[in-house]
Amino acid sequence: MSRRGRARDKWRLKKWYVVKASTAFGEVELGRIPADDPSKLYGRVVESSLSDLTGDFSLLHVKLYFQIVKVEDSRCETVFKGHDLTRDYLRSLIRRGSSRIDGIFKVTTKDGYVLRVSAIALTRHRTKTSQERAIRKIMGEIITSKAEELNFDEFIQQAVLGKIASEIYNEAKKIYPLRKVEVRKSKLLSMPQNN
Repeated sequence: MSRRGRARDKWRLKKWYVVKASTAFGEVELGRIPADDPSKLYGRVVESSLSDLTGDFSLLHVKLYFQIVKVEDSRCETVFKGHDLTRDYLRSLIRRGSSRIDGIFKVTTKDGYVLRVSAIALTRHRTKTSQERAIRKIMGEIITSKAEELNFDEFIQQAVLGKIASEIYNEAKKIYPLRKVEVRKSKLLSMPQNN
């Protein structure tokens, strides 16, 4: 009996902290986390879907990850850690008789953030290897040039909201008819030292 009482007391000691999204997503509230010591929150990764942040139900397949980097009073500030698409959504895109072209690129944004970005292009019919190579080259060129001209927040917004994917689509469809292009995944590898 006494053991159960002790566990409940421990829970009562915890304080609730509000977790905010990074500045790229307008510092929207992601949720609340209980903790008995604010220092235990540092480095914790919070997952959210893009539809939770925007209210648009069609974006339910985009998962976002935020890492807590600062705790002030009962508020946690986060940095964007990465995003990916749900497995079932990716599976629904792939069809028989068509090609899937993947590209993984390491890019550095204008303000010094290093990311690994994965893009995927799906064609209407099966393609030749040379066409796949040309489409992958276009992916790399657009993603790299976007990273060089945009800062971290702007690049993340364009990658997650589909602007970069639509630019790749418009360029690559000149080589071969495409069905869909998505920025499948992004991951923050390192931040500039002054942050």
